[in-house]
Amino acid sequence: MKVLSIVESAYRATVEEQDDTIVWLNAMFADAGLDVDLLLRSQAVNYLVRGQDASSLAIGGEPLGNPPRLDEDVAALIARGSSVYFVSEDAAELGVSTDRMIDAVRPVTRSELPRLFAEYDQVWHW
Repeated sequence: MKVLSIVESAYRATVEEQDDTIVWLNAMFADAGLDVDLLLRSQAVNYLVRGQDASSLAIGGEPLGNPPRLDEDVAALIARGSSVYFVSEDAAELGVSTDRMIDAVRPVTRSELPRLFAEYDQVWHW
C-alpha cells in the first residue's frame, strides 16, 4: 500500500515532545515497511527551513530540554526513502524560499494536488 500523508497543522505537540508527532509517526511507519510519502502544506512548510533552532525557547523560565529539530526530522524521513512534497504557493505566502529548504524536497502546486493524490492508494490528512 502506498500512502501520502499530509501534514497541515504545524508544530503539533512540539513543546510537549521533541518532535512533531505526525512526522515522527510517519517515520515509524516507514521503518515498519509502509511505503509512505509526506506532503507539507500551510504553516507546516516551515519544517523544511534548514537550521531551525528553538534551543533558546523557555516556558515559565524553564528551557526546553529537547528542543525540536523539525528540519532534521524531515531530512531523516527522506533518508529512509520517503519523498517529501510541499505546496509551493504556501511556501511563497510564508516567504520561505527553496534556497532555505533542506535538500531533496519536491514542490507541488495546488492545482497539481489531484494528480499527486491519484498516485497513492490512500491519502491521510492530519
